[in-house]
Amino acid sequence: MSDLFGSQEQQEIPKANAPLADRLRPASLGEVIGQEHLTGPDGAIGRMVAAGTLSSMILWGPPGTGKTSIARLLADAVGMHYKPISAVFSGVADLKKAFAEAETMARTGKQTLLFVDEIHRFNRAQQDGFLPFVESGVVTLVGATTENPSFELNAALLSRTQVMVLRRLDDEALGTLLDRAEAAEQRKLPITEDARSALISSADGDGRFLLNQASTLFSIYVENPLDPAGMAALLQKRMPVYDKDREGHYNLISALHKSLRGSDPQAALYWMARMLVAGEEPLYVLRRLVRFASEDIGLADPQALVQCLAAKDAYEFLGSPEGELAIVQACLYLATAPKSNSAYKAQKAAWKLARETGSLMPPAHILNAPTKLMKDIGYGKGYAYDHDADEGFSGANYWPEEVKPASLYQPVERGFERKVIERLNYWENLRKSINNNGG
Repeated sequence: MSDLFGSQEQQEIPKANAPLADRLRPASLGEVIGQEHLTGPDGAIGRMVAAGTLSSMILWGPPGTGKTSIARLLADAVGMHYKPISAVFSGVADLKKAFAEAETMARTGKQTLLFVDEIHRFNRAQQDGFLPFVESGVVTLVGATTENPSFELNAALLSRTQVMVLRRLDDEALGTLLDRAEAAEQRKLPITEDARSALISSADGDGRFLLNQASTLFSIYVENPLDPAGMAALLQKRMPVYDKDREGHYNLISALHKSLRGSDPQAALYWMARMLVAGEEPLYVLRRLVRFASEDIGLADPQALVQCLAAKDAYEFLGSPEGELAIVQACLYLATAPKSNSAYKAQKAAWKLARETGSLMPPAHILNAPTKLMKDIGYGKGYAYDHDADEGFSGANYWPEEVKPASLYQPVERGFERKVIERLNYWENLRKSINNNGG
């Protein structure tokens, strides 16, 4: 897989049928665009090259941001032998061959930069296989991944490498790529300025995808430049980068949850749309909304949970796309509802106390006594039936004798929980009054 981001003037004469992205590969690190925070004079990679020594590293970033180009140019910059392999197509035999080749090169006095594309696709045992060769200096490992190394790579391997985070290409960098493409083709793209902006936006930070789209546009003939609608009818649409079982999935659901918690309905709706447009299962989103209704709203607005469950029923009844409007309604309701995590904190506190207190019996007066023996030993004795008490409240103790009553649930002064606080205070005052009067 080749990368991009270079000017044509300093390249070797390419094959006429080479893809545009391949013809625009950079000839030096200085021509790599969008990653100046790494490749510039003050960047980590720039400093290594200036010093003439490289440490093993992991290049982590979105697709089409220059990982392969950087690895190749690093080897050129410090005079190392460049050995690329792909974890998608390689196995143990290929690794052994690469290490043997590196050892042969080392005996001739030339170090090897081993570039492993999609390194996260190697399993744990295969990743461990790199360790002795990295530690001995037989290879300088440069791995490329689109996945979070913290989750996908062994801790032992991570401890021996530096993680370099590549950024998705911004509009300025993508615009520069199109300028270079037009210079290489010696003509302008057959699109209007508005369409050019739409083309850059559609790339979603992926330079390779952008150049592939540009290549398609260069291959057609039109009398008049295409407007955004005409261009969209011609080109394929890039699907957002979103793996439902990987980091992108968790990043977006985190963004949605925190936007809801922050009472920002506009941002919450955006992040939810990002998930659904990218192909997330609507029922997964609904499950997260139901969880949020209890965790972050609770009794501050008891209707929040009802709204979410109603949205689930509506979606299952209508399906997509009609049923997605019910999900939107639930999302907006949650974002605009008063917030309280009192129920969530109460659960944590109750579970903790339950684990700490073990198998203590309830007080005898609140135990049922279906047999004579149970009555004889005191089960149910002295139970006060609250409906028969004044105010419908007996003030009895319902805790084990060995446990001091605890305030596990602490409502907040927001939404419906204001009313809950009033009730709790009312009952507490009644309890004190009953106890003081010897009740």
